[in-house]
Amino acid sequence: MYVIFGAAGNAGGITAARLREAGRAVRAVVRHEHQGEVLAKLGCEIALADLTDRASVAKAIEGADAVQILCPVPRNDPHPADSMRHMIDIAASALRANPPPRVLALSDYGAELDRGTGITLLFHYLEAQLKPVESHLTFLRAAEHMQNWGRVMPAALKAGVLPSLHQPLDKRFPTVSAQDVGRLAADLLLDHDPAGEITPRIVSIEGPQRISALDVARTLGELSGREVVAQALPREAWTPMLLRAGLNAEHARLITDLYETHNAGRIDVEAGVGERRFGTTELAEVLAAMLPRVGVTES
Repeated sequence: MYVIFGAAGNAGGITAARLREAGRAVRAVVRHEHQGEVLAKLGCEIALADLTDRASVAKAIEGADAVQILCPVPRNDPHPADSMRHMIDIAASALRANPPPRVLALSDYGAELDRGTGITLLFHYLEAQLKPVESHLTFLRAAEHMQNWGRVMPAALKAGVLPSLHQPLDKRFPTVSAQDVGRLAADLLLDHDPAGEITPRIVSIEGPQRISALDVARTLGELSGREVVAQALPREAWTPMLLRAGLNAEHARLITDLYETHNAGRIDVEAGVGERRFGTTELAEVLAAMLPRVGVTES
């Protein structure tokens, strides 16, 4: 039995589907019953669990041959860092008490750094808490998801300006489609003979090429038939913009800390460690898929 937490998400849903295509039994773990409808049609067993409730997490992993764990950053939470650490503690505790043969954790580029990385520091904590689990561990560190640009697409298309915290605008940075992450996660879970059975196994994934904010603006303009210009948002405007987007002050700080470190060139593949993989999904494909969702079609 393959147990997939976050199975309703972009990456987790692909992992579950790929495992089912391979003929594996999958328990898709979701928080709300309606999230499991599509997964149930794929033949997944549906389990309801809340990562803040140890009993439900422990029940979800019963009988697992492999577990894929994802601890999301809570968006509408007054203390997102504390809440995510709490979820990590609960998941790690349940896995230590009943370790499956294999555990794969979805992590981030820069997770090896122990300070100054904002949100990514929480993935450093995730990896540290899982290391004592007596399973074969894989940390799948992903670059920034291309889908994150969907948050600013409506405003960018309306105003013709794409605000960017990535600076300078021509700086090329690693990014990846969430679907490519999900596909690789499934392949790693199915790999029962990883090189030397080294644990933890660290695998990093990014897209077929690195991109810049200028590339994102140009691609969005080409897809929508509208002029879109990238604009470097001044540092003093970062927090106000994030607050207007509905984040609280603590969540905004996690993001600004991350981008300051990113722009300094410190968020990247950990040099000389683990394996590198490259997805095949291009930025244009991801943005094109999101355009209808934001109510925009090519003009």
